[in-house]
Amino acid sequence: MKALLQPHRIVMILVAVALVLWCAVSMQWDWIPKYADLAFLGLWRTIWILVVTAVLGFLLAIPLGLAQAIGPWYLATPARMFCTVIRGTPLLLQIWLLYYGLGSLFPQFPWIRSSELWPYLRQAWPYAVLALTLSYAGYEGEVMRGAFAGVAKGQVEAARAFGMPRFTMFRRIWLPQAIQSALPTLAGETILQLKATPLVASITIIEIYAVASRVRQDTFIIYEPLLLLALVYMAIAGVITLAFRWLERRVPTRSV
Repeated sequence: MKALLQPHRIVMILVAVALVLWCAVSMQWDWIPKYADLAFLGLWRTIWILVVTAVLGFLLAIPLGLAQAIGPWYLATPARMFCTVIRGTPLLLQIWLLYYGLGSLFPQFPWIRSSELWPYLRQAWPYAVLALTLSYAGYEGEVMRGAFAGVAKGQVEAARAFGMPRFTMFRRIWLPQAIQSALPTLAGETILQLKATPLVASITIIEIYAVASRVRQDTFIIYEPLLLLALVYMAIAGVITLAFRWLERRVPTRSV
């Protein structure tokens, strides 16, 4: 509380309050009730796409990082190539290749069109989720590689001397310490993943950025939707930061 009441922080808070009041009074906000339902739908899609792709991408990043750090060459080489390709190509290109490339091949096969998967494959969101998941996994796979390689070898050797099974060694030594050291980087990458979600609007998915674009196209109001959009992204980024700080305190660091 004392840190919050420091003079420079009080000045910043007053300036922020004054700016918000000025925006509320001088700008045009009468379009909000008309687009409120669509905005909540877009916000929900943004959040669930972020959560699903981040979770799936991290689960994929663990074996990618482990294979590069301690795996044999026939596992390390494909993992390294995957991370290199993902990190070396634009995410928008990856989304388009999956949606306009892979997605355009499925209708050519009658057995796919008659399968139970076709109602999903004909939509855009599976390709967006797949592209964002692979992108997150490619970046986090490299992060986890460094995290696994940074675990003290002495602890691993001691565990082997005690006859600890490899899976138990992974579960109790490698994984907790790797996650603990990677969490600050994972927080930043998750926020970058949030900022990447507007790219899915390019394949007709209506998320929060697409809603703001529609408001601008329909009403010719430019600044207000963009300012509100910026506040939404800042709020979500703040929640992500707090969540990862909580995780940093919860993840155990003891090795045995």
